[in-house]
Amino acid sequence: MRLTGKRALITGTATGIGRETALLFAGEGAEIIAADCDELNNLVTCQMIREAGHSCQCITADISKEDDVLKLFSQVGRIDILINNAASVHGDGFLTDLSADAWDNILAICLRSVFLCSREAIKQMMKQGHGAIINLSSANATVGINLAAYTASKGGIESLTRLIAAHYASFGIRTNSISPGTIMSENSAQFYNARPELAADLKRLYPGGEFGHVRDIAATALFLATDEARFINGANVPVDGGLTSTRRLPSIAP
Repeated sequence: MRLTGKRALITGTATGIGRETALLFAGEGAEIIAADCDELNNLVTCQMIREAGHSCQCITADISKEDDVLKLFSQVGRIDILINNAASVHGDGFLTDLSADAWDNILAICLRSVFLCSREAIKQMMKQGHGAIINLSSANATVGINLAAYTASKGGIESLTRLIAAHYASFGIRTNSISPGTIMSENSAQFYNARPELAADLKRLYPGGEFGHVRDIAATALFLATDEARFINGANVPVDGGLTSTRRLPSIAP
């Protein structure tokens, strides 16, 4: 029960990494504030937490919009942990095929939301004198594979993480990021199961020959949120099975 007495706001909790992180943190004693624009699936997440005997506040919000974020933070009160997890790749692809609207939408969901939520959380954490912020980046921020807007947003997240860490450490606030490789969430599992040849080709890039699981990311976030990681600040933690550290990835040209 490493998070007993802590309140954790997690974005993008309707599915995947966000849901798994919320379940794990709740099991470690945290009171969860689950925020997502997908009201139905977010309610499922909250119900799973409550059925396990834990506390969860379920909030429907589009965190790419400032008004929604301000309303969200007016409802939640004290925040000890913020997990900026929400993301989207809808409409993304090669830069020359990408519409300006898709670019704006992806950066709003992936990066603008991190700015908005972090800004409001930091205001509260400064008053408290403590806090932990964990931002979800991606291996895409390290290597140029595909998904132009998503890649740009994740690079921005890592830079913003370092800046927040440097500026607000004196207030007892630690800020770190996690860079997942290919993770088997519900959506990605469905995608790769329908394309076994693509999955096999991609797995060859991983030294261990396998993809990660949502629990791998949730467990890393848990460590970074606890006092065990008290001297880790401004770091980016790759959780990618060695994908980005052992070899150059092949270029994928349009």
